[in-house]
Amino acid sequence: MSPRRLARLAAVPALAAAFALAACADRPFESDELGSGGDTGEERRQARFRDNGSILGGDGLVFGGGGDDEGVAGGSGIGVNSFLWRASLDTLSFMPITSADPFGGVILTDWYTPPDTPDERFKLNIFILGRQLRADGVRVSAFRQVRDGQGGWQDAAVDPATETTLENTILTRARELRIASL
Repeated sequence: MSPRRLARLAAVPALAAAFALAACADRPFESDELGSGGDTGEERRQARFRDNGSILGGDGLVFGGGGDDEGVAGGSGIGVNSFLWRASLDTLSFMPITSADPFGGVILTDWYTPPDTPDERFKLNIFILGRQLRADGVRVSAFRQVRDGQGGWQDAAVDPATETTLENTILTRARELRIASL
């Protein structure tokens, strides 16, 4: 390869870095975001969002527009009601959590065997259905298995009241968290 061609190829990363820096030029410095008149960077961000709009609609494509719903974190926060999210995690704190998606509002637990009944185990799926603190904002699906004679696990019925009781426990804890935040 000729030295001239090597020099051109060496300039490519520098040129890409220059373009990347130029793209960041519109971003205000952190000190600018703090403001002096009581407005915060988040307020400015939301004002820019309202002024510029979105080609994807008011709610955006994935994370939403960060609306003003009570208990909903905007922007880079979670995508569901924060009181229901925290209450669900608090209620399930004794169980091992396999997956927790704060944007989709889904919490999946691993199998849990209560110490007093080693021949049965439970698994829960929690779905937070909305961005508001409402009685129908959380759904629980419970699964139960019992040990058979050979040491394997067999699916067993779950008392329907179990799911309702867990939903009510989560809602009660969410109300407590909301009251404590006022």
